[in-house]
Amino acid sequence: MPATTAAETTTTPVTLQRLLIVRLGAMGDIIHTLPAVGALRAAFPGTTIGWVVEERWVELLCTLTASRSGPRSPERPLVDRIHTVNTKAWRTSMAPVQTWKQIAAAAREVREVRYQIAVDFQGAIRSALIARISGADTIYGFAHPREGPARKFYTRRVAARGTHIVEQNLSLAEVAGRALPTPGAVFPCDEAAERECERRLQEGEIGRFVLLNPGAGWGAKRWPAERYGQVAKEMIKSGLKSLINFGPGEQDLAQAVQQASDGAAEPMACSLTQLIALARRASLFIGGDTGPMHLAAALGVPVAAIFGPTDPARNGPFGTKSIVLRSPSSQTSHKRRPQPDESLLEITADQVIAAARQLLENSRGE
Repeated sequence: MPATTAAETTTTPVTLQRLLIVRLGAMGDIIHTLPAVGALRAAFPGTTIGWVVEERWVELLCTLTASRSGPRSPERPLVDRIHTVNTKAWRTSMAPVQTWKQIAAAAREVREVRYQIAVDFQGAIRSALIARISGADTIYGFAHPREGPARKFYTRRVAARGTHIVEQNLSLAEVAGRALPTPGAVFPCDEAAERECERRLQEGEIGRFVLLNPGAGWGAKRWPAERYGQVAKEMIKSGLKSLINFGPGEQDLAQAVQQASDGAAEPMACSLTQLIALARRASLFIGGDTGPMHLAAALGVPVAAIFGPTDPARNGPFGTKSIVLRSPSSQTSHKRRPQPDESLLEITADQVIAAARQLLENSRGE
């Protein structure tokens, strides 16, 4: 089947009542999909839009206290229904009978909505299979998905346009809907999390602050903790405390940054909802190619991005003022090596400090 172009929209029903988004994870990838789904929402304001997502990332679409279906609200601003799965647990489960019951229940829940169109933004075999299981008559996906066999499940294959993944996702949304300007990412707003964030900042007497994120999905993308500490010591001279965001299993890493900073940086444990509230208030974000970096960029926070083996042209900060630091010797690779990429180590603390100061100065000049 040939790839479709942006002009070929004839398979979209005149009255589109039910549209399904499939993007299971991970954090940054979901954030990169939000503008495309926002464009579809703008194109079809009265359409029921559902989203299949991994349970661990549901807070990017809906607060934990809000209903996962029904009228939209600030707590669930973009989609009408959220369908959650837990594919990692299913793959590793030691109780196959129970697992198959869970899979069947999840499939039944999606099929009961009777979606007309499904759009697979992930391009994996499992996401394409979910799109097919949904029962939608039309399934859109990229002509060259991340996992090649996934394309067999699509009824419409779309040639991606653009360099950045946000642009590519928008090109897929345009074929399924209508060409629209990029609306940006919309996140849930949890008033309790917002109040808790304000309370913690006030109790710590923290005004303007830098958000540091030393962790990464794998070691090759991880800039040394000691250098984050050096950056924090310079930021405090400019009157900015550094707060360290860290995820599960990264407590030792956060403590190493704090120790290297001589107290200029402080770990701040957050749920995903709380991280959204905290990132909204940051004056600057410093970190590598991670979900929290993409969150900060989507919220319009200036970003000093430290890149090694991944390609910032495709995965860099999008839609905000940013400076990307990457060594000319870097080679794009997604090999999940445990040690920092050698090219990443060529980026010095002084270079990151200079980038941070430039971004802060530009922000003050607005």
